[in-house]
Amino acid sequence: MKIMKYVGIGMGMMLLSMVAFGKTLYVGTNAEFAPFEYLEKGKVTGFDMELMNALAKEMKMDVKIENMAFDGLLPALQMKKVDVVIAGMTETPERKKAVSFTKPYFKAKQVIITKKGKDIKDFKELSGKKVGVMLGFTGDAVVSDIKGVKVQRFDATYSAVMALEKGKVDAVVADSEPAKKYIASYKDLAIASAKAEEEDYAIAVRKNDKALLDNLNKALVKVKSNGTYDALLKKYFK
Repeated sequence: MKIMKYVGIGMGMMLLSMVAFGKTLYVGTNAEFAPFEYLEKGKVTGFDMELMNALAKEMKMDVKIENMAFDGLLPALQMKKVDVVIAGMTETPERKKAVSFTKPYFKAKQVIITKKGKDIKDFKELSGKKVGVMLGFTGDAVVSDIKGVKVQRFDATYSAVMALEKGKVDAVVADSEPAKKYIASYKDLAIASAKAEEEDYAIAVRKNDKALLDNLNKALVKVKSNGTYDALLKKYFK
């Protein structure tokens, strides 16, 4: 009886351990933002996705990716359809009213994509032009603040770039790394010399999920110190 009791306790501890280490973290993203998140053979992958898996591993959690429209990500987080959002998202004062953000994990900037030979030296020069942006992205906010811009919003960067290629817009404002990826496929496109302020990407969580926020920040410190983060930077950006 004593042996059975200990066996029972041992099995119970094992089950508790499985529950603790097998919790699923539901991650919301928008797989239209290479190299951060994109579809490859039907699977969502990219820098953000690999980083999220590394963070989850540190927290002893499994990951389930939910791919959805960018402007639906924060509503999905608030409605508890996902636990976190990672999608090359910038922490803004407006977004901070609705959700909390981790420490920044990547520094980026907005750039202007134009046809070669049509350089733009200042964002103010976009006034009077048709400019493609991604709905809800930082570029959307930046361009919308410039007087006289005819903003055309797209659901994906490639759609905006194709519109530029076909002459339907005069320029596209996008995040620097995805912009580099896209212009590599178009010989007649270039990144303009206009400079924009840098911005920080961070992971969003619900306002009341302080424990999850703290754990993500701790995991971020670990993956940066153990070489995982640098390896991902080298893989996707160098």
